[in-house]
Amino acid sequence: MTTRADTSTGETPRTKPDKIRCDACPVMCYIAEGRAGACDRYANENGRIIRCDPLTILDSRLAAGEDLVPFLARDWDGTIAPDAELFPTAIGAGTTYPDYKPAPFLVSRQIDGADFVTVVTEAIFSYCGVKVKIDTDRHLGPEAAAVRAGGEVIGHVTTAEYGSQMLSLGGVDHLTGGSKSEGRATCEAMLALCNGEAVTLSVDTGAEVVVQAGQPPIVDGQREERMRVGCGSATIGMFADQWQGLVDEVVVVDDHITGVVSEHQAGKVIDWPDTGIRIKGRRSTPGRYFQVAEPGLGWGGTDIEDPLTILGPWRPEKGARPGLTLLMVSTTGEQYGYYVLNDDLIPEPAPLPAALKPTVDLIEENCEPALCTVMFMGGAGGSLRAGVTRNPVQLTRSVQALKTTVTSGGAPVYVWPGGGITMMVDVTTLPARAFGSVPTPALVAPLEFTLRRDDYAAMGGHEGSIRSLEDILATGGEYGAATKGTGRP
Repeated sequence: MTTRADTSTGETPRTKPDKIRCDACPVMCYIAEGRAGACDRYANENGRIIRCDPLTILDSRLAAGEDLVPFLARDWDGTIAPDAELFPTAIGAGTTYPDYKPAPFLVSRQIDGADFVTVVTEAIFSYCGVKVKIDTDRHLGPEAAAVRAGGEVIGHVTTAEYGSQMLSLGGVDHLTGGSKSEGRATCEAMLALCNGEAVTLSVDTGAEVVVQAGQPPIVDGQREERMRVGCGSATIGMFADQWQGLVDEVVVVDDHITGVVSEHQAGKVIDWPDTGIRIKGRRSTPGRYFQVAEPGLGWGGTDIEDPLTILGPWRPEKGARPGLTLLMVSTTGEQYGYYVLNDDLIPEPAPLPAALKPTVDLIEENCEPALCTVMFMGGAGGSLRAGVTRNPVQLTRSVQALKTTVTSGGAPVYVWPGGGITMMVDVTTLPARAFGSVPTPALVAPLEFTLRRDDYAAMGGHEGSIRSLEDILATGGEYGAATKGTGRP
């Protein structure tokens, strides 16, 4: 303990607890006894830096999705995963920082009679982001529009995909290239998303959306229930023959491609007669129209509430006549209307015939549930590779040659082709709260490299630090011995 006397008042000297420095990340906190560092991941216990969360072992014998349980409290026959039932994840393992030392755990395992090594480390990612897929036709904002969390720009809207809007969030420029508040907001939003929490995002000149991995999006307060069955043209192609004989014309309203059955190739093949309909929009191929309206929260992802606004004057010379019937429907089946042309060839609303209702219901039935997908993406390169091998490029080459399997918290990852180890993982496939952060700011994600032991030796790995799983379970590692088990998500 150290003391400090107040000589001006003569008060009794106060004592201050000794602090020790944590070198698990670049912040290098000085942590007092019984307290945690700025990341809440490491603490000072009896003068030793420990990891606050226990090392997590995946056990395939536990029911999928079961809550975390004390691993060593369950019956264990001492077998060291002969059939890969147990998998050591990097969750709770600690990091290699400052990277001159071997990874926290290098685990020897027998899988199908072969000797494997799994290198386990929590990686600090300054170069990382999340890609968010939002199943909705609602207009979130124009492409490249800024996306904000807590008022700070943390990403942008990127190119939309079939039935989904896409966001690109985070990245080193937002984490470190802007103001401190921007970096903090970016890190906090990404951490929450990766750990399965709901985050409210706002798009410049666009919508406010609540995003949570594995849950429906909430756009401007409206919870999405389903994604579209397809574009307007695809809907025509799927259901044209089921409408034939029940209605004279069908228009499927869509922000991207609006379909008209009488003009569409699907209609022509089944001899659907012309109706003289006219669509306001840019005609593409027959029966397919672009830009019938602006993007929005209305019919089929457009800004319209009355679908008749996309129709021009009907042409009697092309088949329009009084009494002609028209079904207009959105790509999710949520909106639909039935109309009959009057003597002036103007559509007037009418009750939907009972025979047509099943066809509208079929569109809805074929729509998949709307969900948010959050993909963590990071560059697993740089100095963390030194925790695996003394010659870091050998790890990259081994991953690229498919000799080394990369996982994150035991979950399979997609490794991008090309240089480096750029990986992407669905956050819902990891155990709960697998991600952390440090206030540099950066995210911390679990990372495991598994390869044959002879290949590991050949790449110049830290063979002297390899331990058995049994030894790790019994004695722990540099940051403590606490262990817990969980089933796969």
